[in-house]
Amino acid sequence: MDSTMRKHAGERPSSQSSGCTVEVEEFDDLVSISLKPKSNEKYPAKPHAKLVAQKLGVKSGLIYLPGLREQNYEDSDMPVHWRQRRYFYYMSGINFSGCVVTYDIHRDSLYAWIPAPNVGSSVIFNGQVPSIQEVKAHYDFDDVRYISTLGSYLTNFVHYNPVDKIYQLHQYQAPKNVAREAILIDGRRSYLRDFPYDFTKLKPAMNAARVIKDDYEIRMIRRANLISAQAHTNVLKGIRHFENEAEIEAIFVATCVSEQAKEQSYGIIAGSGPNASVLHYVANNEPLKGRQLVCLDAGAEWKCYASDVTRTFPISGEFTKEAKEIYDLVAEMQESCIAMIKPGVDFGIIAENSVKVAVDGLIKLGLLQNGASEELYLSGVWRAFFPHGLGHHVGLEVHDVGDGSDRLNLLSGHRSANTWVAAYSNEHLDPVMPTGTTLLPNMVITIEPGIYFSRYALEDLFLKNARYAKFINQDLLAKYYPVGGVRIEDDILVTEDGYENLTTAPKGEEALKIINEGKDTTVEVTQRRFWLW
Repeated sequence: MDSTMRKHAGERPSSQSSGCTVEVEEFDDLVSISLKPKSNEKYPAKPHAKLVAQKLGVKSGLIYLPGLREQNYEDSDMPVHWRQRRYFYYMSGINFSGCVVTYDIHRDSLYAWIPAPNVGSSVIFNGQVPSIQEVKAHYDFDDVRYISTLGSYLTNFVHYNPVDKIYQLHQYQAPKNVAREAILIDGRRSYLRDFPYDFTKLKPAMNAARVIKDDYEIRMIRRANLISAQAHTNVLKGIRHFENEAEIEAIFVATCVSEQAKEQSYGIIAGSGPNASVLHYVANNEPLKGRQLVCLDAGAEWKCYASDVTRTFPISGEFTKEAKEIYDLVAEMQESCIAMIKPGVDFGIIAENSVKVAVDGLIKLGLLQNGASEELYLSGVWRAFFPHGLGHHVGLEVHDVGDGSDRLNLLSGHRSANTWVAAYSNEHLDPVMPTGTTLLPNMVITIEPGIYFSRYALEDLFLKNARYAKFINQDLLAKYYPVGGVRIEDDILVTEDGYENLTTAPKGEEALKIINEGKDTTVEVTQRRFWLW
């Protein structure tokens, strides 16, 4: 898109309503224009399967992906909150439990294996599971069968394709007790545990496929962002009337659920005052009185696709001098980085820019001293104020997979988590940050710079180290501690010739206007009643 279109791509649609009316009609109209799927649209499972096979680089074999089963909490008859396995969902679109998907690469056959219908009291208590006919009608499979026949299918596959591999993500996901019969393989009796599994190649191949989003996936992420924008807006409208961080979380969740987005992409971070300096603060239970800012990091999930949005704003509707200085610096960091996004650019260069803008800004404010910009950049002292990476991929996971890098996978073929805690190995990089990634069209990444005033980081780590202490102006810190922290985060789609900002949540002057327009609004948030205006 041209520069004018790119500049305005992330702006919210203008509102014609005022006062306490929810802008439902405008919001729904916008969705109906570009986001509502056609009545016969199916999740693109088959194209995804073909792409994964292409990334595997093999002509034959079987991809085997089990969905997640339901289970109860320990020593309880209450179920654990269920969340579908994302790799399984990528090749199926199925969001109910107890299923398996297989893809015969040579025959180009994608099958879903579903539970048998409930009978007796199970129907009374739990309702009915989707039937074969319903799954065929609503999903993109070549065939749908009951999971009770999966064992025979697997044994026959191995019998007639003795040199082919069965590609799986993890050894612990290998099929168990799906078939009792034994078959002859190479002249000996063999059970499922002896099948020719490959646990090393599938995850990198699926990661390489997932990192580039198709049109359907982009629409889902866009929809998640629109719902998140409405929720952020409702928080801004009521923030001057809220007394506790919990009310921020409550209004955000209520707005999302009212739009049928019943899942959050991650735990809501609603940190006020010093809590804004805690990157993953999720307690959300402290009073707002006497505090300057709220850092609200919250994003709705839509049909298993994430959004990741952060806004920082003054509770009173007016920035203090110090808070305004830090907000403007973070805004400059973000805007300059977003402007660099286009295909072919190394994300590491963009991340480097964010740090250099931060260093220059902190020098101008007097918070960094006794060195030129380049010296302070190379020293790493900036990590006292900007301790995390610039961004990450967004998709089926909020910290979505990259291109097969071991930073996200740890060890191929073993259980791993796509979290910075699990993968942390380099003090200079947040491993969910796609540093070194060359941006390609249809990647979706976040740009989320931040500046924080963590007493622990500054006083217990950096100021106690002579290497860093000389560069930090300790006399000024007391003025900035009440700011807590500022982070601004948008989800950015890489286009053919630039970018599109998918995040439409208000920020900056627009956010301040909404806060101050809501100052005379009567908002009832007591007695467990929530009025969404």
